[in-house]
This record gives sequence, C-alpha cells and structure tokens, in this order.
Amino acid sequence: MPLDILFEDEYLVIIDKPAGLLVHRTRLAFGEEENALIQLRDQIDSWVSPVHRLDRATSGTLLFAKNSEILPLLKAQFMDRSVEKTYLTIVRGIPTEKENLIDHPLTSERSGKLQEAQTRYKVIAESEIPFNSTGRYPTSRYSFLELDLMTGRTHQIRRHLAHIRHYIIGDKKHGDNKQNIFFQKQFGLENLLLHALELKFIHPVTQEEIQLQAPLPVHFRTIMKELGWNPEQIFSTIN
Repeated sequence: MPLDILFEDEYLVIIDKPAGLLVHRTRLAFGEEENALIQLRDQIDSWVSPVHRLDRATSGTLLFAKNSEILPLLKAQFMDRSVEKTYLTIVRGIPTEKENLIDHPLTSERSGKLQEAQTRYKVIAESEIPFNSTGRYPTSRYSFLELDLMTGRTHQIRRHLAHIRHYIIGDKKHGDNKQNIFFQKQFGLENLLLHALELKFIHPVTQEEIQLQAPLPVHFRTIMKELGWNPEQIFSTIN
C-alpha cells in the first residue's frame, strides 16, 4: 500500500510511517528490502533522505528532505532542539506525578558514552480493568501519556519510561514481558503502543511554521477502547 503523505512541497515531505516499517536499511535487518525510504522514493519518484529516525515499531510522523541542500538545514533544527516532537503511548500503571520531566542520562548504544536525555510526560487518561495481568493483583491499571521529546537519543522514550517502571505496552526490548503476553492473548495486540503524533518546526526555505499530526493507527485505537477510553474524547483533550 502507498505511504500516507501528510505534507509535501518541492523541498520536503512528511509521511505517517506505519508500525513495523523500517525507516531505512540497517545492519540489524540485513536482507530486508522493504523500508520507508525506498517506498517513498519510488512513490513520489524523487530522491529522499530521512531527517530523523523512528524505531521500526513506532508509528507516526516522519520527515524526509527531497534534496541534499535542504537536508543539513532540517537536521540543524533537530540538533538545536527547535523542533517540537509530541508522542502518545499507553503504559503499565499510573504515575504518581501527573506531569513531570524525566531527566535521566542514557548510554549511547553506538559509542557507549553517557548522554543527557530529557523527556517530559503528562498523564491524559487513567484506566483500571478487572483483569489480573501479572498474577499479583485482581485488577490492572494503565495510563495514556502525552510526551514531549526534549532530546533525541536511541529508544529514549522507551528507556525513560522503563526507568520509572511505567513500561510501554508492546515494548519487547525495554518493556514488561508479562504485560506484553497479556495484551497479546487478551486483545490480540502485536504492536508497540508508541505513536509519533506531531511535528512542529519552521520551514527552512519559506519560514512558515509547519505543524502536522498523524492519526492514531487502528491497533492503538482498539486498545484505547478496550481500556475504556474514547479516542475522539482523548484527542480533544490533547488538542
């Protein structure tokens, strides 16, 4: 299926990346030909290069440059942290602090060096369901979070939420395996519940403000309803 293009002009293009699709070829996924870069290039018949990254399992807004001159200008905005990136997720448990900044350095998965990392979160909705998902309690509690990524480290949101023990549902690397198994068996969930909702930045050529959102995918909305949340009502709270 063709990729959903949220915005395109002669300089850049923003897509809604599906969960499970690689951004580009990687050594860890050697031999896999399908990725967003190749699909988008063929779809719009243009050279493209990703300006930033999304984990394979993460869905949502992904920005590409359409020529090599615009690429460093867009990357510079990410480097100086002027791009606003908003994510949505569902996690195990309910944080005591309904709004907080997670300021916790992370070790680079490439260099091994410790890097500063900050993620701001806000609890949008809470749920308690009459299922024993871990074997310890008669009910299970979950939270719907809005997150602003202040820095851009590898797996930052997933690692930060694991650090405060509010694991993202469906996270097989940094999450809670018991929760993942429960959601797979109970609701048929096969995906990570992390969505790159919004990008907001200044167009480096036109100087216009670009602010775009990617709609929540079906699997995300399905779990919201299973947890007793109305997706439209939740979205009105965010917007």
